[in-house]
Amino acid sequence: MTYSLKRLQRLLKAGEYQYVFDQPFKSSDRYLTVLARPNTLAVARLGLAITKKRVKTAVMRNRLKRLIRESFRLQQHALVGLDYVVLAKNDVAEVASTILRRSLNSHWHVLARQCKNS
Repeated sequence: MTYSLKRLQRLLKAGEYQYVFDQPFKSSDRYLTVLARPNTLAVARLGLAITKKRVKTAVMRNRLKRLIRESFRLQQHALVGLDYVVLAKNDVAEVASTILRRSLNSHWHVLARQCKNS
């Protein structure tokens, strides 16, 4: 079992993001909104929408993106067959990493369950 994150596991094109934005399953809390939609692949894919408007400094944006990718990478085997897009909210820059990890793990599992039951 490998835990690396390959190019195939990322949303790269605008159309791939738009597919998720069109009719998503949604999980949201104070810090993040995570959208998901089933795909036809045997892998889960991740897209990030961390804007300068929400997270002001590049250092904080990069830290947040690394944290999200790491959480996704570790949970990817439970998330197969879904495309995810993570959106940041205003308060996310001031939050501790442990709280964000807990939040992300909760989002991954809630959305996987929602998509599986639909």
